[in-house]
Amino acid sequence: MTAIDLATLANRVHGELFARSNESQSNVPLITGASPLADAKPGHITLIDNEKYLPRLENSRAAACVTRQTFPNCSIPQIVVPNPHEAFAQICQIFRPACIVRSATGIHPTAVVAETAQVSLSAVVEAHAHVGDHSQIGDRTHIHRGATVMEGCKIGEDCQIFPGVVLYPGTVLGDRVVLHANCVLGAHGFGYRMVDGKHVSTAQLGWVEIEDDVEIGASTTIDRGTFGATRIGAGTKIDNLVMIGHNCSIGKHNLICSQVGIAGSTSTGEYVVLAGQVGLRDHIHIGSRTMVGAQSGVASDAPEDQILLGSPAIPRMEQATLFAAINRLPEMRKSLKRLEKQVEALKLDAASNESGSNE
Repeated sequence: MTAIDLATLANRVHGELFARSNESQSNVPLITGASPLADAKPGHITLIDNEKYLPRLENSRAAACVTRQTFPNCSIPQIVVPNPHEAFAQICQIFRPACIVRSATGIHPTAVVAETAQVSLSAVVEAHAHVGDHSQIGDRTHIHRGATVMEGCKIGEDCQIFPGVVLYPGTVLGDRVVLHANCVLGAHGFGYRMVDGKHVSTAQLGWVEIEDDVEIGASTTIDRGTFGATRIGAGTKIDNLVMIGHNCSIGKHNLICSQVGIAGSTSTGEYVVLAGQVGLRDHIHIGSRTMVGAQSGVASDAPEDQILLGSPAIPRMEQATLFAAINRLPEMRKSLKRLEKQVEALKLDAASNESGSNE
């Protein structure tokens, strides 16, 4: 078990160590692990990024914490840093080094690599992976076991293609692309035309192109273009279980959360955020830096720098007004019933007065 004193950890993350004034240096605990607050064990250091968690910290078994500021009432030593999340990640890697997902370079004997494929000498092709004719695998790229790279694919440098990934023919990946398990790039798009009373597939002659530094989550699917590319812009991060239709063009540095569905020929600008289960209809554009809230449905173009909520999605302030009105509906219904009773009573009084005046 690794044991490191707090002063050493503080130096590692360029932080400042604060302990209780009555605690001598010799009594400062040795740290044997790093865990989130809920999982902290004796000897572990944890992360506190908000003062509201101090009561939980005091009731935890953590021996020390990483914070952005000193908390005078905190009973355990604190390492204070400008960015506690980054520092805590560094400390976690000291005690739990990240798994190295590379093995010795070369092609495993059970892998199937076409004679016409070009595989860099520094690349890895693991057991039972398949690399099709005329495909290219760049330097230091790692094709994990059971992955399938079909004919004519081009994969750049330093990519990670995890088990079960399928790249249909002609798929293009830039450098430093990460594809998690079982994602499928380049399947046929969902496009049909009616011929003699039958649904007939439209052309599937395009491809998928993923630019540099893109990460795509497990079981995500991206369909090939009809005639050209379905494109994912550089730096974009896509969560698990996302579906992107044919001919889409996703801009640079987007964040696309789980279970988002994007219909064909839709495009986004840069730094767009689509929260979980968002749906975008076909042939629309979402402007740069626009954020779409969870479970929203977008049916028309959205300009830049918007925050959209609801289905159909509308700007946040408009949606807040609607939500407030909806919340008032039960009381408004009661008020309406009271008014109806008052009106009925007034009608009865008026009818009674009228009949009395006629006698």
